[in-house]
Amino acid sequence: MSVLMNLFRKSPFTPLQTHMERVVKCVHRMQDLYDAHFKGDFDAVNQLAEEISELEHLADIAKNEIRNNLPRGLFLPVNRGDLLEILSLQDSIADKAEDVAILMTLKPLPQIDALKEEMKAFMLKNIQAVEKAHEIIREMDELLESAFGGTEAEKVIRMVEEVAFMEHEADIMQHKILKQLFSMEEELSYSSFYLWINILQTMASLANLAEKLANRVRMLLEVR
Repeated sequence: MSVLMNLFRKSPFTPLQTHMERVVKCVHRMQDLYDAHFKGDFDAVNQLAEEISELEHLADIAKNEIRNNLPRGLFLPVNRGDLLEILSLQDSIADKAEDVAILMTLKPLPQIDALKEEMKAFMLKNIQAVEKAHEIIREMDELLESAFGGTEAEKVIRMVEEVAFMEHEADIMQHKILKQLFSMEEELSYSSFYLWINILQTMASLANLAEKLANRVRMLLEVR
């Protein structure tokens, strides 16, 4: 019997939790990527982007193993389609982190000192939303033990609401940064201005996807 099959017999969520750990490692490296950019170290930016791509690849390997080994005939306490949807959302988070890294290597971007702290705070808020979604995924075994009800379900619902609030905060921060960026439109080349817009929008996808992931878990509670 395969290792993954044994994991699924123990808990249908253990493989998902392992995959999410790889996703979060990928997202965390974005902090180093951002710091390297503001140090003006484009070689380090390229190196870190390669590391993020490698971490995303490792997450992809885990994703494919789960998809290929997710049992069909074995009784699961959660619908197989629900597990695959959660897996897909987790995978999308790693994809977006890699997309940000790729965008930042397209050219040596000018440093916008006036927005340095605001951009870093925005990035960290998106990362925090992913981390909170990760906490929710780690709670899945406890949810299973409590039959998706009781105080454990209430705890997870509060965590889902926290992710939603973080996503809302990230939206507000993004709006302020974009307003400032547009006011600097004439100070930047078109390609740099356009590239920064794309980086910010892609980064915002992290909190958006974290919220969708959290809400997808909440749906498991609502159908019980």
